[in-house]
Amino acid sequence: MSNYLKTILINIHWILYYVIKARIWMRHPERHSIEERYAIAQKMVERMNKSSGYKTICYGEDKLPREGGYILYPNHQGKYDVPGIFAVHKSPISFVMDEAKAHIILVAEFLMLVDGKSIILDDLRQTLRTFQDMAKEIQDEGKKYILFPEGGYKEDNRNIVEHFKAGSFKLAQMAKAPIVPVALVDSYKVYNSPYRGPVTTYVYYLDPIYYDDYKGMKTQEIAEIVENRIKDKIKEHLESV
Repeated sequence: MSNYLKTILINIHWILYYVIKARIWMRHPERHSIEERYAIAQKMVERMNKSSGYKTICYGEDKLPREGGYILYPNHQGKYDVPGIFAVHKSPISFVMDEAKAHIILVAEFLMLVDGKSIILDDLRQTLRTFQDMAKEIQDEGKKYILFPEGGYKEDNRNIVEHFKAGSFKLAQMAKAPIVPVALVDSYKVYNSPYRGPVTTYVYYLDPIYYDDYKGMKTQEIAEIVENRIKDKIKEHLESV
C-alpha cells in the first residue's frame, strides 16, 4: 500500500471532518480571518504527518522578508511539497496549482482555505489574468504565494531538479516582489515514490532576490539563477548526509 493511500485511510475520519468544516467556513469566508483558515490547513497537515511519521525540518527562516508580500519559488517533487511548506511556514501563505487537479477532494479545500489560485497550463491569457490578480494582492495586501517554476513533477523524483520555466517569473516582475528560492529535499518520498515508512523532508529558504536586483533581467536569466541556487543547495545537502 502506498504512503499516500495509507495516510488517507488512517485519517479518513479527520479528512471528512476538515473537508466539511472547510466547506462550511468558506460559505462565509469573511467570518474567518486568513490566519484562522491557515491554522486549520496547518492542523490538517500536522495530523496527517503525526499519524504516518512524516516530519519536515526547515532552515533559513530568518532569511524570509519580514515585511510585505513575496513569492516562494521551490523545486517540485510531489504531492507533499505544499503541505511540507505549510508545516514550517508560520505566517499565512497561499499557492498556485494546475486547474486540472484543483478540484480533487482535500486539495480543493486546501486551496479554498488559503485563497489559492489555479491556472490552466496551456491557456496563456488565463494565466496572465491570474498573475495580474496575484500581483495586485502581493502589492496591496502583502500576500505570499508558492509558485513551482518546474510546472509539474515526475514520480520518484530522487531530488532531481527539472528545467525551470521562465514564464513563471513574470509574476515576480509584475508584482515587483522579492523572489525566495526554496530547496525541497526528499519531499518526493512521502507520497510519490515506492518508499515506505516514516520520512523526514527538508525545506531550505535561500537568500531572497529583491526587485532592485533583478529588475533589469530577462525572465530566462532569473529562472537560471533561481534554478542553479536550488540545485547547489540540494547537492550540498546530499553530500553532507
